[in-house]
Amino acid sequence: MTTYARTDLYPSRGAAETITPRQDPVVWSAPGAPGPIAADDLRAFEHDGFLTVEQLISPDEVAGYHRELERLIADPAVRADERSIVEKQSQKVRSVFEVHKISEVFARLVSDERVVGRARQILGSDVYVHQSRINVKPGFGASGFYWHSDFETWHAEDGLPNMRTVSVSIALTENYDTNGGLMIMPGSHMSFLGCSGETPKDNYKKSLQMQDAGTPSDEALTKMADAHGIKLFTGRAGSATWFDCNAMHGSGDNITPYPRSNVFIVFNSVENTAEEPFAAPVRRPEFIGARDFTPVR
Repeated sequence: MTTYARTDLYPSRGAAETITPRQDPVVWSAPGAPGPIAADDLRAFEHDGFLTVEQLISPDEVAGYHRELERLIADPAVRADERSIVEKQSQKVRSVFEVHKISEVFARLVSDERVVGRARQILGSDVYVHQSRINVKPGFGASGFYWHSDFETWHAEDGLPNMRTVSVSIALTENYDTNGGLMIMPGSHMSFLGCSGETPKDNYKKSLQMQDAGTPSDEALTKMADAHGIKLFTGRAGSATWFDCNAMHGSGDNITPYPRSNVFIVFNSVENTAEEPFAAPVRRPEFIGARDFTPVR
């Protein structure tokens, strides 16, 4: 039987860093296609790689989702589950993955047309959840997450072939300019930074707490920041930030008294389903990189 090598549009995890111009559209739907995002906002997303919505969900809805978040992180069974990530120093729950499968409350949020409708409009197809989680960033020492492109990891370790994936971060607490908010380099989504270094087996066990493999060099980050600048996202609870899978982003530590919590959902096109990893010895667990491609309804 003849076998054919896959085409890897975005090489990474080699001997040296590489830069590859984006090979895929940013907005996949046809011009004028219906959806909740206005045409000007969709063009801004295409140009910058992100879109903010000042009040995606109401204050009453925020309160309900925040109660559910608190219930989950206080549940000993959830804490003991492998889908929960615990801070090394404080021993507090930092993230709970696959939250749309653990919680009916968050499952309803995923299928809310205000949420999934925007994903379908950006990606131009039905979508499924590649990853979901709640993030808890308590005050007084919660650690940040270093600069990275999500697609670099999802391509290298999960096997997503193309940049047809979008994330939304919905704030469940206020995002100040001081409590470790999301930072993005506008326009960075148009260039793929292939990182150097091989991927260790079971790299996810370390990378979920502190990124190592797939981390850009200081030199590359400096060039990107000089070229694109850095945008820090602030906003009240209920606001949301949509961002392209290849946008370079990160967040700082939270040493303020004010927690920063959010729900994070990654939608992938059903026409871009995960294959075998492009630059890792094994797949990551399905609660991190889904292999259930059922469209969200």
